[in-house]
Formats: sequence, structure tokens, C-alpha cells
Amino acid sequence: MKKTATLAAVLAIVAALASPAAAQTATTGTILEQVLVKVNGEIVTKTELEQRQIAALRQKNPNLRPDSDAALQQALNEVTPQVIVDAVDELLIVQRGKELGFTMSTEQFNSIVENIKKENKIESDEALQAALKQEGMTMADLRKQLERTSLVQRVQQQEVMGKLQVTDTELKAYYDAHQDEFGTVPQVTLREITVAVTADPQGINVGKDDDAKAKAEEVRGKIIAGEPFPRLAADYSDSGSKANGGLVGPLSKSDLSEDLQKALAGLKEGGITPVLRTARGYQVVKIEKLQDSKTKPFDEAKNEIADKIANGKRKAEFDKFLDKLRTDAIIDWKNDDLKTAYDLGVKTFRGTVTQ
Repeated sequence: MKKTATLAAVLAIVAALASPAAAQTATTGTILEQVLVKVNGEIVTKTELEQRQIAALRQKNPNLRPDSDAALQQALNEVTPQVIVDAVDELLIVQRGKELGFTMSTEQFNSIVENIKKENKIESDEALQAALKQEGMTMADLRKQLERTSLVQRVQQQEVMGKLQVTDTELKAYYDAHQDEFGTVPQVTLREITVAVTADPQGINVGKDDDAKAKAEEVRGKIIAGEPFPRLAADYSDSGSKANGGLVGPLSKSDLSEDLQKALAGLKEGGITPVLRTARGYQVVKIEKLQDSKTKPFDEAKNEIADKIANGKRKAEFDKFLDKLRTDAIIDWKNDDLKTAYDLGVKTFRGTVTQ
């Protein structure tokens, strides 16, 4: 009941946000949909804004339960600037997509629907429609949403990403200035044999500590004498790695325990540690392979660098693209409070429509 009351309060406060003078009542008494803003002749309605605001509140805090109207108003005030900017920007981008002739064919829609059904383990169209109904949607609503998403993505790809260029000079300059980003982490591959010490039900080691230590020393002697480590691991180890000949890794050296790092310090490949005391018992460790830190060559790093630079440029180019759409558009506000929120949002959340 609390959830229902909260959503009802949201709708009430959102309705209050819009100017009452903008609502229209027909002679029959039927309340028509309220228009908040026209963008090149297409509208954003009060209902759409409310849906976006509720979704934004849920995304920001799924457990939001304002304890007063004032607290709920504050939450709405925080999300509304970005919500109204996203609504207008999305409409501008969709309009641009239509100008470019982008459409979604029935075949494309059906293909996407089949993927949705497969990913969500929905076996039939009827089951999908039932799932949509629970969210207050129809198949027509789903198609409209998917078409808008597709148009936004295609416009961004053509008008922004398709025009980004990264020169070889930029690539090399970035590589030289960020060498640390292309270094590999020192790694080590080990082989281990663990001789466990019996513990009582309370987890306290009892009785056989000396026997376990002696057994571990014996095993280490066999390793030093040249007996195959994998066979000894299979015969003596109480660790799960015995099935793989005691092989563990590769591991980042920084992920090893401090005691093990000290025991391995100075050892080369093939080196054997002394018998080590662990929480489970006694352990002998061999360094199977060492891989020191090295810097990835420029040629291998070029694609990664290009992505980094392009992503950095994308935001700036997308902002410029949206600024042009906004400047060229005829935006007719029907609510001064929302226009103020929009102006604040443009300054604060530029280029946030990324579907």
C-alpha cells in the first residue's frame, strides 16, 4: 500500500508542476492530454514526463519512500532537469533520423522481438504480451520504443561516431604520455603441494601437526631429488589443485599472501620454497613460470588507444551535434517552470541521450 500511495503522490506533485492553465477541458467535461512543450511541432505531454520522472526516481533509488510531500518534491526537483533535457533531445534526434530516412522494418522488429523472447526465456508472443501488460505496455508501445532507440543509435553512429577521426600523431602522443596504461602486471604460475593438518570440530589443529610437517619435508626432499612435481602432488597433496599436478595460476604477484611473496622473493623459475606453515597445514611451492611487467608495443596498443581517444571526442562532438539541433529547432514551451528546468539541464547534463 505504501508503494501505491507513493506513486499516487508522485503523480499528484508532477501534475502540480505543470501549469493548470495549460490543461484543456472539452464541453463534454473530458480532460484532454496536456502538452508541455512542442519541438518542431511534435509534443512532449504531461503523461510522458510523469512516466520519465517516475522511471528516473526508481532508477536513482529503487527503495525511495519519501516521508513527506516536501521530500518527494525535492526528489523530483533533482531529476526533472535531466529528464526534460533527455525527452527533448531524444525527440530532436528521432526527428533527425526521420529526415535521414531511417526506419525500422517489420522484419527488423520481429528479429529484435525474437531476441527479447530468447534472452528472457519467453516461449510465445502471448507470454510476451502478458509480460508487457504487467508493465502497462502493448506490442505497439514496444515497437515505438524500439524504433526510437534504433533511430537514436543510427543517428549517433552517422552524425557523431562516423565523423570522428583519430590521427596517427594523436595515437603516438597518447601512447608516449600514458605508458603506464599499457604495462602488464607481473605474474607468476606456481605448483603447490599442501599437507593438511587434522582439525577437531571446532577447527583447532590437534595431534598430527608434527607428522604433517615431517611429511611435507619428505615431499620437498623428493622434489629436490628430481621426482616429478605433478606425480608427487597427485600422491601427497590435500589441495584441490592436485588434479592438475598442483598447478595454480597465472596469478598477479600482488594477489599472493604477504608470507608467500616473501618466500618466493629471490627465487627464479624452478625455485622451491621451504616448507611453509599455512592455515590448513604445511605447503611446498615451486615457481613454474615468471612473467615480469612489460609495456605493450605501440602497434599492439593502437586500437585500444584509438578507442580511448574516440570516446573522449565522442562526448564533445555529441554535445556540438545536440547544440546545433537545439539551435535550429523551434521549441515552444507551454510551462515556464519546465523551461527553467530544461535550461538548467542543458548546462548541467549535456549530451546524455545515449541509447
